[in-house]
Amino acid sequence: MTMDAPETVTEAVELLRSLGYTDDFELSATGLTTAVEVDPHTLESATVDYTFRFEGPSDPGDEAIVLGVSCPDWGRRGVVVSAYGPDVDPEHAELLLALTRRSGDAG
Repeated sequence: MTMDAPETVTEAVELLRSLGYTDDFELSATGLTTAVEVDPHTLESATVDYTFRFEGPSDPGDEAIVLGVSCPDWGRRGVVVSAYGPDVDPEHAELLLALTRRSGDAG
């Protein structure tokens, strides 16, 4: 079965939810966080299973990335949605790079 690539951020999130990525993950300086888990999950042990990038048709500020992430220490899978591209805060961009660089480009 072939999966069509989502055309919007909303479609990407819905697709990942249908695949069992039920948590909403946030990036922080200490790792991934969620409302469910108290302690952050390290970026080094998280795995990016799916990556979807979106570009605004005319505005680079509309760039976004949606990641389907597995966190084995928690036994959870979730979604990271973030701005992406030249307008992203440099510290946040480094966190995104650290997460995606280790995991490679899946999806």
